[in-house]
Amino acid sequence: MYNLVVFASGNGTTLQSIIDAIKEKKLEANISLVVSNNPKAFALERAKKAKIPTYVIQEKDPEKMDEEICNVLSKIDVNLIVLAGYLKLIGKNMLSKYTIINTHPSLLPKYGGKGMYGMNVHRAVIEAKEEYSGVTLHYVNSEYDRGPTIMQTRVKVMKDDTPEDLSSRVQNAEKIQLVEALKSFVKNFS
Repeated sequence: MYNLVVFASGNGTTLQSIIDAIKEKKLEANISLVVSNNPKAFALERAKKAKIPTYVIQEKDPEKMDEEICNVLSKIDVNLIVLAGYLKLIGKNMLSKYTIINTHPSLLPKYGGKGMYGMNVHRAVIEAKEEYSGVTLHYVNSEYDRGPTIMQTRVKVMKDDTPEDLSSRVQNAEKIQLVEALKSFVKNFS
C-alpha cells in the first residue's frame, strides 16, 4: 500500500479531499498520519473522524522541529509527504529523507513565498487584475514555493470576483489536481 503523510495547519479541506478519494476508491493509498503545528487545526478533527492517527508538533525552534518530525516519521512507513495548507518551512533533515510535495493556490512563481497563502494570495491576484490564477503542485525544497513544478491548473479570474469567490474555485481545482497527481505517484510506485 502507498503510504501518505499529510501536513496541515488549518481547516483541512484538502486533507478531506484525499480522505474522500481513498474512501471512494478513487485513490489506492493510505494516510498513515496527519501532522500539524497547530493543536486547534480542524484538520486534526477530520483525521480523527476518519480514524487516521494524528501528531501535533511540540517544538517551535525550526531545527528542533525538524528533528522531532523526523523522529516521529522514522517509526512509520512513508512513501510521500503532502503539505496541504501547512504553513511552516520544512527542515533539511526531512528534505534529505523524504519526497515532499506542496499544493499552492496560485500559478507559481507568481504570488508565492513567505506570507503568500490563502486569502493573501487571492487578494493579491485580484488587486493585480490577473486574467488567471490557479493551483501549482510542486516539490518542496528549502525555500517557500520554489521547488520544481509537478503540475499547474489555471482558473479564470472573473471581473466581479471577491477573494472568497476566487478561493472557492481555486480550492475546487486544487482538490481535483492533487488527487490526479497522487494517482500518478501511486501508479509509478507499483
